[in-house]
Parts: sequence; structure tokens; C-alpha cells
Amino acid sequence: MAKKYTVKGKVWLWPGEQGAWHFVHIDKKTSETIKEKHTRVRRGFGSVRVIATIGKTSWKTSIFPDRRSGTYLLPLKASVRNAEGIAEGDSITFSLDM
Repeated sequence: MAKKYTVKGKVWLWPGEQGAWHFVHIDKKTSETIKEKHTRVRRGFGSVRVIATIGKTSWKTSIFPDRRSGTYLLPLKASVRNAEGIAEGDSITFSLDM
């Protein structure tokens, strides 16, 4: 059964020397629902496959659990950020198709 979630979040940069990775947190409530309903098949690092959409850009990716926040993280590839004009600190709305 396919499910679509619409989420709002703020883009942030992974700290450290390799700070090229941009992410957005998936809110706690949606993260808990995803964990309950979509993690029957375990993948590497506890990831869950999704089709993410921001604006007119859709791509296949995985979301990853973040132990510190208790939420999932959506990585934002440079090609997606460039296509949609997204930068660190931006608040964005995106959808996840499971």
C-alpha cells in the first residue's frame, strides 16, 4: 500500500570537515509513523527507500534514522538543491512516497 507524506523542515549542513552534505529532518510524528508502518524490511543503516519530491524535482533515495533527534533525515543532493534553488537554512516543504 503506497503512502504519501508531506513534510516541512529546515535545511542544515552536516557538521565537520566534509560539510558538503545537506539534510532536512522529518518531524517526530511523521518519523514515528514511518517507523511503525514502513520498516518491516531492514535496510543498511536502518534506511527506508522513498521517492522524494521538492517542487518539480523527484528522485529515488533513502531516508535514514538519526539517533540524536529521534527522527529520519532526508539527504538533499546537490543536483536537487541546484534545481530547486535550495540553500542551508531554507525552510522547505517536500513529499515522501513510500
